[in-house]
Amino acid sequence: MALFFGSITWAADQNYKVHLLTENFPPYNMERNGKNFGKDENIEGIATDIVREMFRRADIDYTLTLRFPWERVYQQVLTKPDFGVFVMSRSAEREDLFKWVGPIGPDDWVLLARNDSTITLQTLEDARLYKIGSYKGDVITEYLENHAIEPTSALRDQENALKLDRGQIDLWATGDPAGRYLAAQEGVRNLKTILRFNRADLYLAFNKETDDAVVAQLQQTLDAMRAQGEIEQYFNKYF
Repeated sequence: MALFFGSITWAADQNYKVHLLTENFPPYNMERNGKNFGKDENIEGIATDIVREMFRRADIDYTLTLRFPWERVYQQVLTKPDFGVFVMSRSAEREDLFKWVGPIGPDDWVLLARNDSTITLQTLEDARLYKIGSYKGDVITEYLENHAIEPTSALRDQENALKLDRGQIDLWATGDPAGRYLAAQEGVRNLKTILRFNRADLYLAFNKETDDAVVAQLQQTLDAMRAQGEIEQYFNKYF
């Protein structure tokens, strides 16, 4: 599918590149060997595969780096032109801070417990009685705090799977399928969903100064991939 734009300022610059950042957030993006830093071919995952194909079809050059922690990645994209990050929840608080391409995939927000837990919840407010683990700087953590729930946040979300398994926390606030994938990587499988309390779509987010034509071309490319039924194939690869 051909893509045309009346004025593309970046196309005339052969050295133009978009600098993409990501984090370990399996199965969407992850370093092949589980490290907290990776470059280019050492990064894999559902979103990584989709984003690579988007940039290939749109004929836009890019660099790809996986970094830690998430807060550092977020601040870099927020302040540096032609930087992008994936995958990120498109929340109301973030809407005007970035330019968006997506959605790439879903992220249900859940509270997980061990299979032997007797906890039952009707609403998120009921969870205030329990010790909740979450991921530092993540939108789920922000959401809980905005609802007067103070979770104990970890620098790596998979730490919460181990804390839950050891009984150090009662509930784990995380995304689904990401949380279950992380837990399985840590050998933790005895978990059950206590409450689904929100749903977010995950996007590729760009610094606000990124050329609109770049964002538009990538969005059109992703839309074409979805219309052709290709996005589901990337999910099937990892499940």
